[in-house]
Amino acid sequence: MRLLISFAALFLSVMLLQLSSGGVGPLDVLSGLELGFTTTQIGLLGSAHFLGFFVGCWWAPRLMGSVGHSRAFAAFTAAGAIGLMAHMLVIDPLAWIAMRTMSGLCVAGCYTVIEAWLQDKVTNETRGRTMGVYRVVDMTSALAAQLIIGILTPASYVSYNLLAILCCAALLPLTLTTNPQPETPDAPRLRPRLAVQRSPLAAAAVVVAALSSASFRMVGPIYGQEVGLNAGQIGWFLGCFVLGGALAQFPVGWLADKYDRRWVLIWLSVAAVASSGLTMWISSTGTFGVMAAAMIFGLTTYPIYSVAAAHAHDFASSSERVELSAALMFYFALGAIAAPYLASELIKSYGPGAMFTMIAIGHVGLVIFGLARMRARPAQRRTRYQYAPRTSFLIGRLTGRSRETDKPRDR
Repeated sequence: MRLLISFAALFLSVMLLQLSSGGVGPLDVLSGLELGFTTTQIGLLGSAHFLGFFVGCWWAPRLMGSVGHSRAFAAFTAAGAIGLMAHMLVIDPLAWIAMRTMSGLCVAGCYTVIEAWLQDKVTNETRGRTMGVYRVVDMTSALAAQLIIGILTPASYVSYNLLAILCCAALLPLTLTTNPQPETPDAPRLRPRLAVQRSPLAAAAVVVAALSSASFRMVGPIYGQEVGLNAGQIGWFLGCFVLGGALAQFPVGWLADKYDRRWVLIWLSVAAVASSGLTMWISSTGTFGVMAAAMIFGLTTYPIYSVAAAHAHDFASSSERVELSAALMFYFALGAIAAPYLASELIKSYGPGAMFTMIAIGHVGLVIFGLARMRARPAQRRTRYQYAPRTSFLIGRLTGRSRETDKPRDR
């Protein structure tokens, strides 16, 4: 308990950061629609966020090595706050794309600092409890961030200023903590080929996971507005997706530890195709049906990244875990950069349901590829399933040892 209390400043920073960064995505969509931005321009805002996120994941460990944890955190927080406050000063899609890149940079950089700090302080005995609290704080804050869109007025300086205040507030707990600053970790090498070498299926699965979640979170408000939801209902619509993903973690984790993880991935994708079709079919049945469909969509798509990560780590040695986690994050970032733009283009050309058609096609491809990979080699059962946050390239340092020290027994 004393250890978790000592991490309270870090967890409070995570909560405030998630509230700020999670709220800007749907607010940008609704503001862009209010200001007359095209669907493509709104999609590019989501893509820009993940571009900044990728740059931040790569740059943050190097910046920490130059200026230290606290100064790096302050720099990334300032970038995020500037990006938020500048929205209503310059009403231009290209300028907003640059601002969203700064927001993505802020998220990745701040999470990298926080996870480096956690990694330095936890031990093998406290790692499980610490990561459990971290997951709860992250998921709860992500859910709350979707709901605050109901109280934010689109295209309003006050709305963006409130999010900027939350971003700046995330700076206070970490910089005022009395805990000593840890040693700066070495930046992990980025070896994208490692993920493909260890598990081509896992690499493909994280791209499809990005196709699902990035499209839904960044372009989903357009779909919500098209099917008749107001701003508050769109917040609940996005929140149902996150809630469904959170509820899925335990049962999917149990299945992934009991059965061949390739079958779990395949059946999750089959369910994702069905939930995509359900979401399109139920869009005209009323608000309750739309919310239920969003939750089912989250249940079937959100856990795919974690199952894919566990499957990849089954084929990795202990010395490869950090770099493998970074490689999987790299492929997720690539998919997340492309997905909002593709979804917005399809919505513009074929209507709101086209986004879910694109997602369904991606999962059909994953099912076919998964069945092909099952013929290539037998399964390995060496590591324990765990929820894998898509937060920074350093997340593998927090989860890697848990995979080694908490192996499941072979049947």
